[in-house]
Amino acid sequence: MHTVDIFDTTLRDGQQGKGISFTVEDRVKIAKLLDQFGVKFIEGGWPGASPKVDDFFAQMRDVKLKNAKMVAFGSTRRASNSAEDDIFLNKIVESGVPTACIFGKTWDLHVHEALKISLEENLDIIETSVAFLRRSGLQVFFDAEHFFDGYKRNPEYALNCLLAAERGGAEVLVLCDTNGGTMPHEIGDIIDTIKPQLKTELGIHAHNDCELAVANSLIAVRHGASHVQGTVNGYGERCGNANLISIIPSLKLKFGIDCHIEDAQLARLSKLSHHVAEIANMTHNANQAYVGQNAFAHKGGVHVSAIMKNPETYEHIRPEQVGNKQEVTVSDQSGMSNLLYKAEKFGITVDAKDVRLKDLVQRTKELDKLGFTFEEAEASFELLMRRKLELFDRSFQLEGFRVIDEKRGHDEEVIVEATVKVSVEDNIYHTAAEGEGPIDALNNALRKVLDRHYPEVSSIILTDYKVRVLNSEKGTSSMVRVLIESSDGKKSWGTVGVSPNLIEATWKALIDSIEYKLLKG
Repeated sequence: MHTVDIFDTTLRDGQQGKGISFTVEDRVKIAKLLDQFGVKFIEGGWPGASPKVDDFFAQMRDVKLKNAKMVAFGSTRRASNSAEDDIFLNKIVESGVPTACIFGKTWDLHVHEALKISLEENLDIIETSVAFLRRSGLQVFFDAEHFFDGYKRNPEYALNCLLAAERGGAEVLVLCDTNGGTMPHEIGDIIDTIKPQLKTELGIHAHNDCELAVANSLIAVRHGASHVQGTVNGYGERCGNANLISIIPSLKLKFGIDCHIEDAQLARLSKLSHHVAEIANMTHNANQAYVGQNAFAHKGGVHVSAIMKNPETYEHIRPEQVGNKQEVTVSDQSGMSNLLYKAEKFGITVDAKDVRLKDLVQRTKELDKLGFTFEEAEASFELLMRRKLELFDRSFQLEGFRVIDEKRGHDEEVIVEATVKVSVEDNIYHTAAEGEGPIDALNNALRKVLDRHYPEVSSIILTDYKVRVLNSEKGTSSMVRVLIESSDGKKSWGTVGVSPNLIEATWKALIDSIEYKLLKG
């Protein structure tokens, strides 16, 4: 099987996704991550399109890449001038990159309606633009925009556009499914038809409007494409671009294709995916193939029992190959296998015949019915398990609390005060504190007491707080679930609380968070 070059366009096509805007510093960080991962080509943007892109290319001149080549993007020349006089083609040359990727029209509809020129003139524009960049010493890829749509309408002309780019000296002819509406079988059939008529290597650039960008990219490779363009996490305009995070492991692990990425680099795939999502300020998709938090998560008891014997029973690859990990969650679908798996993970030695485990299974199902979820609150589940197995005693005992919200004027701020009564080591403390809200006030009052006995509590910070109404049809009397994520600066943990009272639900999650920290030290 032939080798495949990976071409990343996260910094250009990916940034066109809604809600994504990279700073120059962001771009440099991502470029370095992609280079370390082993991507062969990194498209940095369109020189001259914005100061940020120009600044990025200027900064990248001082960055020594180990694996990748920087690529500047652009368009074929304008019909009104020659290639030598085209501002943007010259900007590509001046950017200092070794490789250029320019797009041109290959759909006669666009030639007539968008460019408003003759079909023959467009062919000349393609050939002369590519030739100019080649004479300037650049490696040139030609993105055949709307190729598949154009081929289906006018196959002879779409092919002639590729031949024009080939005459100009393009090293790769990239077939673009720009509107994302082509089916996989069409991709394969069209490539099989045109490939014998061309001397130049073929590439694929797919969009995800039919949820087929990854499939279409893989099909293109199966039919001879040796160059795949896409973005990290599939970021891109409308429904996004082909997701390289899925394509790369599929090529390497499923097809056995060399894409210039070593096994050790592939093991950083999950880290790359999450890191870029963080830089882009996007929530990472927990269900994303290969790298999502749930990609190797098992919930059903039958599944868990099987993977404990042999992971291959319900996992298509070993998660470590892509830097992910196996997870087992507990819920109303949990069985004994789930609990045994969790006990081992928590470092708890148990006997599978211990009747208390059956009680724990039943209790888990009861809590699940009430609205508790332990998938994002593993710390609460570990405390529950330890309590059932009589391996845990509370560090403190609540005797009672009261929260007072006071608002005196229409435009005045609400004043919140909490009073708590807590028993610690046979001592009873009764104290109060104010806060920004009822939860903050309770937390402040509680810490006044606990800090005296457990200084480590002061290191806990709340990093996330989520509230969900579970049965909204009951209106204001609905049950609510609170999920808290906490951190001590070294590790993070999740806890949960459920109640028809928001303050009580939060209190339960907050207490578990503190107890977990005291347990773990």
